[in-house]
Amino acid sequence: MDLKKIIVDASEDRIEDFRSKNQSQIETFILDLWKEYQQNSDPVEIDQGPVIDLADDGDDRQCGEYQPNDPENPDEPGSPDEINVNETEMQKQGASERPPYDAIDLQIKSRHIALPNGKVNQNYDIHFDIEKIIPEISGIRFEGLDQAGLQFVPETKKITGIPQAAGDYKIKMYCRRHDWEEGKPTIEREITLIINPDPRSLWVDLPTPEDIEYYKPDCNREFIKVEASETVARKDMVAASKRGRSHAHEGKPRDDDFMLHFDDGSGWYVMAVADGAGSARYSREGSRIACRTAVDTCITEIKNRGETFEKQIRTFSNVRSEENRKQAGDTLYHIIGTAAFKSHKDIEKEAVDKGNPIKDYATTLILSICKKFDFGWFVGAFWVGDGGIGIYAKEPPFLKVLGEADGGEFAGQTRFLTMTEIVQPMELYRRLRFDIVDDFTALILMTDGVTDPKFETDANLNRIEKWHDFWNNLSQEVDFSDDHENSAEQLLKWLDFWSPGNHDDRTIAILF
Repeated sequence: MDLKKIIVDASEDRIEDFRSKNQSQIETFILDLWKEYQQNSDPVEIDQGPVIDLADDGDDRQCGEYQPNDPENPDEPGSPDEINVNETEMQKQGASERPPYDAIDLQIKSRHIALPNGKVNQNYDIHFDIEKIIPEISGIRFEGLDQAGLQFVPETKKITGIPQAAGDYKIKMYCRRHDWEEGKPTIEREITLIINPDPRSLWVDLPTPEDIEYYKPDCNREFIKVEASETVARKDMVAASKRGRSHAHEGKPRDDDFMLHFDDGSGWYVMAVADGAGSARYSREGSRIACRTAVDTCITEIKNRGETFEKQIRTFSNVRSEENRKQAGDTLYHIIGTAAFKSHKDIEKEAVDKGNPIKDYATTLILSICKKFDFGWFVGAFWVGDGGIGIYAKEPPFLKVLGEADGGEFAGQTRFLTMTEIVQPMELYRRLRFDIVDDFTALILMTDGVTDPKFETDANLNRIEKWHDFWNNLSQEVDFSDDHENSAEQLLKWLDFWSPGNHDDRTIAILF
């Protein structure tokens, strides 16, 4: 609709009817002319920085604050001739006939001023310098910021604080012309400030019912202190497992599990972590069986084959030939491969005994054995599913990832120990890894509840920079000094870290 043509063609006797039916369009048209006048006669540079956002945010859309008045009757709208003012006339009349305070008031109220959204319990710190945008004003103050837990500091022109409650706050901004005198009006503008709730507060923690089949506690932690011998330096072990927020929110059980063991007689460490599939009814039991059977089997096989195995490790350390590697690898297969196979069979037996399909117990498994020799540390591993395992040294920098995370055909799928094809001899052997290293900061086994938020992609799992960041973050919260038994509680607390979109069960085991 062409508003100018409507106004020009309107007859005198229809003005009143026209005005009442088209008042909002008239006001918008006049305001558009006024904005053109502002832009042409006194351009304002808008700060596009992150501090003060003058974009259209839906706040205070009062477009009809100003109309040209009939000089004969100031309380009534002007005539069509007066309303139909061209741009040149508007520019001439604006500066000379309009009171300064009306002009500044209109300019402030016509601008769309927005404060960035805040979040409960998170620091709010923004620079609000509207005087830079409208230099004719000063004396900025706010009313209502305190209700949101914020304050305005005039000296720094900053709005700061930590919001304590979510909501939409109506904040009043007051200002005045820089040449303000007593008795002259103060300009007022209402601004909406949105404080979003802390996402953590939206999650509830419902305990797992203890009368369900295969109940397990919602969290677990363990520390194993290993005393150094006179001739061999040794490391301690710590592990923690915590139910994810997505499970806690619905009162569902923890599906992850772990198990640690140190054999003081032989000096071998055994560690396992497992992640029960969220879609499998009894995966919590599958992960429990996998960890316990795997560790118990490794202990037994090491006792039976340990002497031969250690000789092969020494031989390989001296001469790292393919033949020597294969001999050590074959024995490792009989230890760790057998452990994975028996874990699968024990899960299968439980499923048959209960009349359930084995897929109801689907679980991943990461298993490792480790021992300190005079020539270095031997580390062997088996890995099926997602998550991750790595030997990490901070100084000098070193990383050895002992396997590959394997997903399914589609995103979000993975491979499970309960799949028949996984426990075929060649497939078991293919998943074995081992290495001999001088020393390391930590040997770390993790389920995907940790690797997904901390490493984000499988490729990042092979980047030592990501491990540096990971370890720095972890060691800020957990004391990894020798014999520090409280590290188990600290590690469990650390597992509660916040990562948007990552609320799975989290399990981690560390040899350090």
